[in-house]
Amino acid sequence: MPVTRLLDVLTCPHCGERLSLDGGALRCPARHSFDIARQGYVGLLTGNMKAGTADSADMVRARTAFLGGGHYDPLARELARVVEGLGVGDGTVLDAGAGTGHYLAAVLDALPGAVGLGLDASKFALRQAARCHPRAWAATWDVWRRLPVRSGSVDVVLNVFAPRNGEEFHRVLRPGRGALVVVTPTPAHLAELRGPLGLLGVDSAKEDRLERTLGGRFRAEGRSAQEYTVELTAGDVEQLVLMGPSARHISVEELRERIGALELPVRTTVSCVISVHRAL
Repeated sequence: MPVTRLLDVLTCPHCGERLSLDGGALRCPARHSFDIARQGYVGLLTGNMKAGTADSADMVRARTAFLGGGHYDPLARELARVVEGLGVGDGTVLDAGAGTGHYLAAVLDALPGAVGLGLDASKFALRQAARCHPRAWAATWDVWRRLPVRSGSVDVVLNVFAPRNGEEFHRVLRPGRGALVVVTPTPAHLAELRGPLGLLGVDSAKEDRLERTLGGRFRAEGRSAQEYTVELTAGDVEQLVLMGPSARHISVEELRERIGALELPVRTTVSCVISVHRAL
């Protein structure tokens, strides 16, 4: 049972002890207790999050609609192919910054014996991530903090368009064989839309910053470029913008006005790099 296997991975965020299932909650020997929401995710995150750091309900609705349109399916399939080639077998996959679990589900489909744990700060996203796959579970967490995961217990860490905590990713991966798989956008990603819609740009030094973030804890093993074009309707474009960080910098009214000035449907580039890093 996936939950039983994942309880061997999770730890109490207060004291670091292992957690056990007790009715509708998880508890540790020190009696710290964490409720399981009716949607299926576990509320591990304690304390206050900085306002605006977790995806809102509106952002999650937009993401669900956009991803449901299949526009990023080729990327998800390539990610699953890359992870399948790592020889994980029946291991454990941790998706750090899992969102709705879209990419975790694709990876688990490619790994029939594996189980997956999705961590994200957004309870709205986790309501879907908890049900994204029969062999997945989900919990609220801020990936910048020490992860509530036992050291050396994870075979693969996924990091797809999400913050990276290199020190913690290294700690939870199995020494010498655990792999970190990162998906980052290139400057060509959505380039045709960035100017007309005033979207946030992609840092051209993003790959260099990734290597600095990993800080000598990993050995680069390979990279796969994924680039293709998609045709988007006005509704698709609106969902695409509203599901990401640019949604915090533009009103819906202004966004719709800018979309109305586009020649629709519009073709834009999806361009990302999938990189594999082995834990040293």
